[in-house]
Amino acid sequence: MSSRLIWRVMFAFYTLVFFGFLFGPLIAMSITAFNTPAYPQAYPFVEFTWKWFGELVRDRGLMEGLWNSLLIGLLVVCLAVPLGLAGAMVMAQVYQPARSLYYLVVVSPVLTPGVILGISTVIFWRDVADVLRIEGVYNGIFLATLGQCTFISAYCMLIFMSRLQRYDRSQEDAALDLGASRTQTFFHLLLPYLKPAIVSAAAIAFLSSFENYNTTTFAILADKTLTTVLAGRVRQGTTPAISALAVIIIAVSLAGAILFEIARRLEDKRVKARVQAAAEAERRELAV
Repeated sequence: MSSRLIWRVMFAFYTLVFFGFLFGPLIAMSITAFNTPAYPQAYPFVEFTWKWFGELVRDRGLMEGLWNSLLIGLLVVCLAVPLGLAGAMVMAQVYQPARSLYYLVVVSPVLTPGVILGISTVIFWRDVADVLRIEGVYNGIFLATLGQCTFISAYCMLIFMSRLQRYDRSQEDAALDLGASRTQTFFHLLLPYLKPAIVSAAAIAFLSSFENYNTTTFAILADKTLTTVLAGRVRQGTTPAISALAVIIIAVSLAGAILFEIARRLEDKRVKARVQAAAEAERRELAV
């Protein structure tokens, strides 16, 4: 037996174990969503059924948590993305000696435990509500949104910073010299350049909010999100309806990834077609 054959066998074994470790639990959970026993059971497979998806829709607790998670996620995107963009722009323009201190301050929420963020958010806004006599701000959805934004906006800022490092500011100087205002330069030059980063930051912000538990469980008060509901159900005893929810989330994630890849490839084809058309036009001009 040659060393090359041994390497191939070991590589195949490692690949099998690696992907089995990653996707094995997902496959097992997906099977339980279509099996008839009331307790999640992948083997033996008794009979194929769709009833657990119906049970999922009729589960008011899970549905309420799901809608709250979606609402909080959208609110976090609307708040964290602009905050992250503002933080990245300030980081690019602040004086060099102060950048280290500024970076430490704005990134510190990422290093702070979620428990601390959730509790401090509740205490702070409870005092604000008492002082201003505004009971509306002491709301679970509102507090969970603010608690999550404290660290998710830092994630967004890091994404924007990586994009701004490759930004050619001479374009802004040229636009200003030609009579454009700061507002026009921002909307017509900077924002189009940051479009990929904006999409990425929005996706990261929504997913980070949707799956967050530590900060949310302390800031949500009497309300509940999908993660807090699932945590309670797992402690009390899970049902195949939760497996059905997992199947739906997996399907949506796969569909989103496939659609994104299709859109990216179509965009690459359009860019190549434009480059080829420009090159062909240049060749014709030179020929003439």
